Amino acid sequence: MEPHHEPDGGSSDAGAAQELGSPLFSSCENLSSRQEEQSTKMRRSDNYLPVPGEEKNQDGNQDHAKARNNESIPMKTLHADDGSPLYSKLGPYFRDGHRRVDYILEYSIQKPHSTRRRSSKFGNDNFLRRLRRSLSSRSSKAPLQPKEDPEFAAQDHQADYHEDDKSSKRKEFEENLHEAGLELEWDEENQIPGVGFLKIHAPWDILCREAELMKLKMPTKKTYEVKQGSNLVEKIRLFIHKATAPLHPNLDSNQQPGLKPLSHPFSREKEHLFDLSDKDKFFDSKTRSSIVHEVLKRTKCQRDNYSMGITSLLANSIYTAAYPPHDGDINGMDLNDRRRLYEEWASYSVFYKYQPVGLIRKYFGEKVGLYFAWLGVYTQMLIPASIVGVIVFLYGCATVDSNIPSMEICDPRNNITMCPLCDRACSYWKLVTACGTARASHLFDNEATVFFSIFMALWAVLFMEHWKRRQMRLNYIWDLTGFGEEEEEEHKDHNRAEYEIRVMKKTMRQDQSAPKEEKVKLTCTDRMPAYMTAVAMMAFMITLSFTMAFGVILYRISIKAALHMSSAAGRSNIRATVKGTAAVINVIIIIILDEIYAKIARWLTILEVPKTDKSFDNRLIFKTFILKFVNAFTPIVYLAFFRGRLVGRPGKYLYVVGSYRMEECAHAGCLMELCIQLCITMLGKQFIQNNLFEIGIPKLKKMLQKRKMDPQEEEKQNKILQRHQKDHLLLPFAGLNPEYMEMIIQFGMVTLFVASFPLAPLFALLNNIIEIRLDAKKFVTELRRPVAAKAKDIGIWYNLLRGLSKVAVIVNAFVIAFTSDFIPRLVYQYTYSSDGTLHGFVNHTLSVFKVSDFEPGTEPLVPKHLGYNVETCRYKDYREPPWSKTPYELSKEFWSILAVRLAFVIVFQNVVMLMSDFVDWLIPDIPKDISLQIHKEKIHMMELFMKEEQGKRRAARDTRSMYKCNSPPSAGQSPPQPRSRPNTHARAGW
Repeated sequence: MEPHHEPDGGSSDAGAAQELGSPLFSSCENLSSRQEEQSTKMRRSDNYLPVPGEEKNQDGNQDHAKARNNESIPMKTLHADDGSPLYSKLGPYFRDGHRRVDYILEYSIQKPHSTRRRSSKFGNDNFLRRLRRSLSSRSSKAPLQPKEDPEFAAQDHQADYHEDDKSSKRKEFEENLHEAGLELEWDEENQIPGVGFLKIHAPWDILCREAELMKLKMPTKKTYEVKQGSNLVEKIRLFIHKATAPLHPNLDSNQQPGLKPLSHPFSREKEHLFDLSDKDKFFDSKTRSSIVHEVLKRTKCQRDNYSMGITSLLANSIYTAAYPPHDGDINGMDLNDRRRLYEEWASYSVFYKYQPVGLIRKYFGEKVGLYFAWLGVYTQMLIPASIVGVIVFLYGCATVDSNIPSMEICDPRNNITMCPLCDRACSYWKLVTACGTARASHLFDNEATVFFSIFMALWAVLFMEHWKRRQMRLNYIWDLTGFGEEEEEEHKDHNRAEYEIRVMKKTMRQDQSAPKEEKVKLTCTDRMPAYMTAVAMMAFMITLSFTMAFGVILYRISIKAALHMSSAAGRSNIRATVKGTAAVINVIIIIILDEIYAKIARWLTILEVPKTDKSFDNRLIFKTFILKFVNAFTPIVYLAFFRGRLVGRPGKYLYVVGSYRMEECAHAGCLMELCIQLCITMLGKQFIQNNLFEIGIPKLKKMLQKRKMDPQEEEKQNKILQRHQKDHLLLPFAGLNPEYMEMIIQFGMVTLFVASFPLAPLFALLNNIIEIRLDAKKFVTELRRPVAAKAKDIGIWYNLLRGLSKVAVIVNAFVIAFTSDFIPRLVYQYTYSSDGTLHGFVNHTLSVFKVSDFEPGTEPLVPKHLGYNVETCRYKDYREPPWSKTPYELSKEFWSILAVRLAFVIVFQNVVMLMSDFVDWLIPDIPKDISLQIHKEKIHMMELFMKEEQGKRRAARDTRSMYKCNSPPSAGQSPPQPRSRPNTHARAGW
């Protein structure tokens, strides 16, 4: 690329002003004259920028910044009086209106203190004033006062040094960018004070060069027909696709349906294969920004024998931000991809439609596209799970009146007196008062629960298989089938800035006698303190979660005793009050600890100094998942497997922290409390932590900003600000890890304890319908555009999903066997029942306790309110009666039921795992039609290359034959020498 030279003193801005012919640009004349006067100081190398008239400072950063300001067109000259832009394409374009802005680098502008002091010192008025003051002081012979505090002067000098150092590093980096072929333009005089913008444009030859280096697959001129499969599965899929046509987004595609262009890695030698009729649209904005990003990562600046890339420059605040610009406004006149996404994806009015996954990938890249494609598949698969869960819940509602155990509990004729639930303060109580709890428990603990658990285990496998097939289809459509390990290594080969800084420090500390050939890197020994810190902090955080859960247990125990000691009016709803408030406290603790754990996990990962971004993400994901999983599921695991089992018996209870007696389950079991905890946790985490935090807080901030700003001023500002300045006001993109983590925890809620809460899939479905549009609106309107990243799968998240689906089988087996009463009912019905029914089951589960066997100080204080003396009370357990030879010992019924429970866990786990593996084997990972199309595409590409090779051979043969025909006979002479161009021209002229 040839540099464009201009006469001395000329500038691109002046040329732009002449092209516009507007009097608004007359203000730049004085700036140009000043540039001519100081050209020896501020002149840049002509080879620095292809933009005409750019100047390079060789003698100080102050003049360098001044020259930049002179090169920038002031914002007031870019708009008319009404604020409308003078350029129709001023948004993501350079000032000439033709070159597109492919990338933005931001940096802070702080005018050095020395400059301000120097300018004020040499001003005309200040000079005369100081001269008078000096003369008067000499005449009065008064001592001279210091003009400034030396401490402040030293601080100002240090600040100036840091700013000058940053500016010099920026300057060198930008010179290297120019040498790499990129075109640059600065904008320092804008409506955003203290922020400078470096706009980067990649010309055509640079795009072609980098696309060839990056092996980007681009569509060729050759297209072929994509035929649908003829098997039953493909016919069903095609029928569903046609039936759901109204649910597809309204996107006008230029590509004919059923045709797909052949894609091939771009090569400058094979440019004739590609359709280059419109070079401006051949590389879309997503591809252009990713190419510039690769150049930025590869470009270095050398300082103190240490190379700094863009990541290091960002880490050291030399540049404050780096991002590609959005295509345009969502409410602008032009129909850009961003506006189409806003209308067909980010609007709540289209919540019932499919997502435009192809357009998402085109605008944000494959990595973001895969996330939303996965989220869409997950949400679709929740529909059948929600329907089956609602059916199971309705079955429980329909059979609650015919459930024999709950009928026996609610029958007042049984008149069963139960033992106190706490020491001293609690009195005896009647079993009939637990009627409501027993009926509610049946809604979730019934015969259909086992079926639903098996269904959800198979559902998880079907979901994983469906996603793998959908992922392969997307890989084929997006031309990612050849994106292998080699390309991934090329994309992740760049070290992180923190790693490079640590390596530099280690290099400086090493002895000079160390071998120079050996490449310095961080070893496990170097990271050992960070690893030990991480292990200790992780253990401490997990212990903190256990401690918080134990604190809620103590709250339940103490508040229950306090409510029992209160008036009788509060005793009727004691259980509901304790359960509800404890669940709410658990949710609040989970939400607070989630935010703390996320920051601690990032801090620990930074301490470990991972080498690459992928390694950093994997370590961060692992730590965050462990901490958040333990935090969210510790209260649930306690309710499911520990509460009611570490209690003891009347007369010999288990106490913790002195006199706190461990709490018991209700007579109907702990499944109802587990259901309440799951319900409140899902509602709290999804609708409060996620949606309220993501919707409410940003809306509140916008409302406060609008109240401070006049509407007319806001409208005027929207007209004045350029595209990159509007993007500066948006939030930076923080990655997809928080979005994935939110869905993974929800997937655990849906699958792990679904036996206790069949409505969990329905709650997740309702949340995801809102979540998709919420995330879409956030990506389109509230976040800066992320750099497009290639990916062929969802990475480590798939392994976490697969692990959770395996663990869910075991957890649900234990929930059914130990938490619910399914196994005790089954054993009683087929072993101990006289008529093969559940009549007498409640009495069979209750043991007898003689009240005279209470330990001193634990018997109830007010037992006489029942109207009679209590000699025995009942409690739920399988123990021998007090009149047996081994009183209060575990009975044989307990051991037989325990054996059946363990046998059920083993059988359930192996049967479901076997069925899951069979389904996994039965469904191929790659759809048959996709594998055929991939093979067909390879054949078409081979035929295209063979035709090209045949054409080259034919052209070469014709050239040789033409050469032989034009050669004169030379019998007996040496071979003819080729004619020179002058002779040929002379003969033609003659």
